[in-house]
Amino acid sequence: MAATDISQTRLFEWLTGDDDSRMCRDIPDEACHEQPRNFFLHLLAALGNKLADELASARLVLPWLLGVIGAPLWMVGLLVPIRESGSLLPQLFVAGFIRLKPQRKWAWVLGGALQAVAALLLALLALFGAGGLGGGLVLAALVALSLARGLSSIATKDVLGKTISKQRRGTLMGWSGSVAGAVTLLAGGVLMLFDERPGELALALLLGVAALGWALNALCAARITEVPGAVEGGENAWDSIKLGLRLMRDDRAFLHFNMARALLLSSALALPYIALLGQQQSGTQLGGLGLLIVISGLAGMLASPIWGKRADASSRQVMRDAGLGTTLCCLLVAAVAWLPSGWSETVWPYALGYGLLVVVHAGVRLGRKTYLVDMAGQDKRALYVALSNTLTGALMLAIGGVIGALAQWLGTTALLVILALSALGAAASAHRLPEVEQ
Repeated sequence: MAATDISQTRLFEWLTGDDDSRMCRDIPDEACHEQPRNFFLHLLAALGNKLADELASARLVLPWLLGVIGAPLWMVGLLVPIRESGSLLPQLFVAGFIRLKPQRKWAWVLGGALQAVAALLLALLALFGAGGLGGGLVLAALVALSLARGLSSIATKDVLGKTISKQRRGTLMGWSGSVAGAVTLLAGGVLMLFDERPGELALALLLGVAALGWALNALCAARITEVPGAVEGGENAWDSIKLGLRLMRDDRAFLHFNMARALLLSSALALPYIALLGQQQSGTQLGGLGLLIVISGLAGMLASPIWGKRADASSRQVMRDAGLGTTLCCLLVAAVAWLPSGWSETVWPYALGYGLLVVVHAGVRLGRKTYLVDMAGQDKRALYVALSNTLTGALMLAIGGVIGALAQWLGTTALLVILALSALGAAASAHRLPEVEQ
């Protein structure tokens, strides 16, 4: 057992690039000894969650599912807003409830288990769903999945802040993104072999694996050693809203962070439109879906560790650079329309642009997550996360509707230019944020 502990500690120090596994910044002293073990449980949990997110993606997989079962086309436009806002909007209302629990990991376990059940329902709908009724049930299952995701999200960040030291959290998230990207790459490669064959069974298998991923996430969360925390300060929903509004007024850094985060939504909003441009060239065969999943997995595998290490040094700079990268990616894809038809009428320029934006989007996610966890102290971390996510969810619903209307009116290319300008504003806003890693 001792030898296992030593090898685990050495591997932990190698992965984090630090020769002192006892470094404990911003976590309880009792959590120091358990940090290497908790690190690997967080890593496995994040692997399951990220793999499941990719294999049940509202940007790629669920649109194919609706197409396979013959659901109405308008339902496709609801997938991303439901997926994002459904997981973000309710978080402020459960923050006070989670705060009353000395151990928050059990809320994480419940969220992971519920996501696994929702993914199993989606897998069954891939086999037996049909038409408008099947599409409506897909949307209902997605609502349940998104609400459970919100519960897990707030609890995960709170447990992360209690069990993993500062200047190691970004590294952890980076490695988990890399490992999940490698597994997703394998899944996409297998899917490409289906090419134009019927997709019901393949989609059901993908969603079944996603359910296993969330089950792994819940199991690992249950095994994390979490020191019981303070339970004072738990508020009901209305008290949480009032306290959140006071925070937005009094904490200028928190207000400024949320402005930058709102502008950085441009990376998430641009991805499905770039994928749509690629799908218009490749059709809706599973081979095209597999190509995009492979590119997404490969990009995540390569990008996440680099962004994670940089986020531990300065998450503010990661947010700024990701904003600049989003601007360049959107402009590059918009410019593809000006290429000769031999280039613009194939899937590859759009697939390349999609892959580059996935790399950049990984920086957006890692930068904002690390900044938010490091900015908030132990006492109010759950509230800060919940408030920021609730605001982002509301904005996602509002902006998503506007973006859809602009795409219908101006076209996808003009929309990408608008999103590029928004990302440029995000980079300027993030540049002015204070450093929180020191």
